[in-house]
Amino acid sequence: MRTPTPTYLAIALCTALSVPAWAQAQDSNRYDGKTLTGDWGGTRTALDEQGIRFRGDYVGEAMGVVDGGYGRTGARYAQQVRVGIDLDMGRLAGWDGGAFHVTLNDRRGNSTSADLVGNRFPIQEAYGGQYTRLTEASYDQTFNAGQSYFKLGYYAMGNQFGVHSLLTHFVNAAFCAHPLAMSGNSGWYNYPTARWGGEVAQQISPAVNVRTGWFQVNPNLGGNIERNAFRPFVSGTTGSLIPLEVTWTPAKGGTYPGVYKFGGYYDTSRVAQRGLDTSPTTGRHGAYVLAEQRLTREAGDPQRGLTAFAQYMVSDTDTAQIRRWYALGGVYQGIGARAQDSIALGYVGADINRRLVGARRANLADMGVPLDSPLYQLSQAEELFELSYSIQVNPWLMIRPDVQYIVNPGTFAYTRTDNAWALGVQAKVTF
Repeated sequence: MRTPTPTYLAIALCTALSVPAWAQAQDSNRYDGKTLTGDWGGTRTALDEQGIRFRGDYVGEAMGVVDGGYGRTGARYAQQVRVGIDLDMGRLAGWDGGAFHVTLNDRRGNSTSADLVGNRFPIQEAYGGQYTRLTEASYDQTFNAGQSYFKLGYYAMGNQFGVHSLLTHFVNAAFCAHPLAMSGNSGWYNYPTARWGGEVAQQISPAVNVRTGWFQVNPNLGGNIERNAFRPFVSGTTGSLIPLEVTWTPAKGGTYPGVYKFGGYYDTSRVAQRGLDTSPTTGRHGAYVLAEQRLTREAGDPQRGLTAFAQYMVSDTDTAQIRRWYALGGVYQGIGARAQDSIALGYVGADINRRLVGARRANLADMGVPLDSPLYQLSQAEELFELSYSIQVNPWLMIRPDVQYIVNPGTFAYTRTDNAWALGVQAKVTF
C-alpha cells in the first residue's frame, strides 16, 4: 500500500469539505451536523435509539523539520483511522448500565522523529507503525445509581487510567493524554495496544473516585504487530500490572473546576535491570500526579477561558528508562469571535535513568575512547516546547497548525543531536 503524502492529505480534506453540501441536500437531518457522513437517511438515529451506535474518526499529521535534528530538512505524513461500535445492553437486552465495545484501528505513514530527528518524544502522535489491529473487545457496567463501575475484556488500560484528556490539544505524543514514562518503563499500555484485563471503580464522594484493576503484560501483543494484530490470545505473558488511581474533582460543575489524579502501578514481570548490572529483577513500579485547573472564565460564556495543567512522575531506578517525567502548560479556549477555537502551549521533559548514562560511558571506556572525547558529554534529559492552534471548522472537522522545539533530541540514543524545529498540521475528522 502506498503511504499517503501531505498532498494526498490536502486532497482528502478538500473532498471531505465538499461532502456536507451534498449530504445535506440528500438528508436534512445530518445527525445534528456532528459527523461527516450525517444521519444516513435517518438510519443512524434509528439504530442509536435501539442501542446500536457506530463511530469512526480520522487523524492525519504532516510534520516537517526545518532546522536541527539529523541536519536535513523534510516532512513526513502519518495517519490513523479508527472505527467501532457500542452496544447499549440496557436498550438491547434490559441490562441497564451495560455496554459492549468493539474497536478496530489502522495506522499508516512514516515517522518524522525516526527519519529526521531521532528523539524519544514522537513528533506525530498518530504514528505507530503500519498495521490494522483489534484494539478493543470489552464489556463495562455501571450500577448502584452510577456510583459503581466495572470493565472487563481486551482493551488498552490507558483508556481508563492515567488519562489527561486536556492534552489532546497537542500533536506530539509526549502530550497525548498520558506521560510516556508509563508505557516506556513498564507493561503499561496505551491506545491502540490492547491487553486482557479488568477494573473496578467506586465514587467515594461527589469529588473523589477510586479505580484499580489487573492487566496482562504480554510483549508479543505489541512487539510483532503484523503477526499478532488479531491474535488476542497469543502466548508470551510475563506478568501482571496492577494500577491504582484516585481522582479528585474539586468545584466540579462550578466556576473554576479542577481534576487531580494521584496514581501508581506495580508490574510483577521479571525483567533485566538498567545499567551495568543487567541481572533480572521483579517489581517495575511508578507513581504519578496529573493536574488540571481552570484559572479564568470569560463573562457571558463559561466555555471560554484558560485551563492550566501539570504532570509529575517518578519510576523505579532499577528498571526504568525514564527516571523522572514533568510537564507544564495551558490551553485557552475561545479566540476572538471563534468560541470553539483554542490555543495550547506546553513544556515537557524526561530525565534518562543515570544508570543508562553510566553504562554508556563505561562502554566507551572499554572501547578505548579517550576520556576527553566529546562522546562522553551525554545529555541527561530530553525536553519539548510545543505551540498549537486548534481551528474547529465545524463539529466534525478540526485543523491544528503546530510548531515544536525539541531540546537534546539525542538523549535516549546517547548521541549529541542538534536541537530541532518541527512545523506542520494535524487534521481530525469524525465520521
